[in-house]
Amino acid sequence: MKRKCIMIGLLGAGVAVLILFLMGAFSGGKVDPGRISPVRAAFDPERLVAAKRVNATQWYEAVGTVRPFTETKIEARVSGRVERVLVRPGDKVKKGDLLIVLDNRELKSRLEQARRGMESAEAAREQARQTIDAAKAAFANSESTYKRIKTLFSEKAVAEQALDQAEADYLQTKAALARARNGLARAEALVEQARNAEEEARINLGYASIMATEDAEVARRMVEPGDMAFPNKPLLDLQTGESLRLEASVREGVIGRIKRGDALPVLITALGERTEGTVDEIVPSGDPTTRTFLVKVTLPASPGLYPGMFGRLLIPLGQKPAVVVERDALRQVGQLTTVVVKTNGPEGWRAVYVRTGEDESLRGGGSLVEILAGLDGNETVAVGGVF
Repeated sequence: MKRKCIMIGLLGAGVAVLILFLMGAFSGGKVDPGRISPVRAAFDPERLVAAKRVNATQWYEAVGTVRPFTETKIEARVSGRVERVLVRPGDKVKKGDLLIVLDNRELKSRLEQARRGMESAEAAREQARQTIDAAKAAFANSESTYKRIKTLFSEKAVAEQALDQAEADYLQTKAALARARNGLARAEALVEQARNAEEEARINLGYASIMATEDAEVARRMVEPGDMAFPNKPLLDLQTGESLRLEASVREGVIGRIKRGDALPVLITALGERTEGTVDEIVPSGDPTTRTFLVKVTLPASPGLYPGMFGRLLIPLGQKPAVVVERDALRQVGQLTTVVVKTNGPEGWRAVYVRTGEDESLRGGGSLVEILAGLDGNETVAVGGVF
């Protein structure tokens, strides 16, 4: 019997809690838009404005990132230890400015070896030229002797043995001259090869001093003194050109509404301001995963605008009915937003909780803010004053 009474008591308590919950006792102070706070008869606002029903532009927001118009990665052309890094992010550099210096001792040694190889090849070529001069002289002498002996032999003035010896000497000097000419050609080729090796070593030595190829600003620095640099390893990122642009992803259902050259609003969240950009490029190939297309919008110069900032590209979709009121009429009460509305009754004024939508001041609508709930659009609203 006692156990049954306990169960009945617990059941009754549960029903009571449920009733209190349904009555809103546990709602945590949540207030719906349009709910009215206590009224006041005496209130002196600075001025009065009207909540209006208008046809507002409906926008599609494409999120994106601010990036430099062009970006250059500085990489090493040769391997070596980094000795000095002369720039930091934010530095402005001119074409030809020294950026990074690599250890060039090994490169200098290679250049010296190439120069010695060049000297050796030139000496070999000079020796080949002297050899060919001697071979030419010997050949001319043997040719003259052979012709003379051949004439005397035809006149029966010398023996056949003398003619055979002269002919043999002539053929030997002729072959020697051919070998000398081949030797000179090989020496010339070795000189050319040594010259190329010396030029390559000189160029590689120049790569140890990395310079700016054009006017730019240092965006990122990825190397410090003592690090190893090698080909294809990025060392610095340079932003070339003054202009920036927003690269935004636009869904496929909206991409047909814009074209190159269109001027569209851009919101930069960090700056809290609206600017206008020009559509510079629409990548014709979409992302098959997200079904979006990359759109690049050139931005005007603006103080405080930096690459990497978050932004929104606004694309107009058409008109929609909306209730708007001046932003100055909004009052913040904790996490709630209210407006003070004039009534026709004796109470005079009342505070109404509202839910705001798009900030039309950033979207080209002056100082107006869209009201999603709480106002009907025919109210007189107070601006300023202590309520």
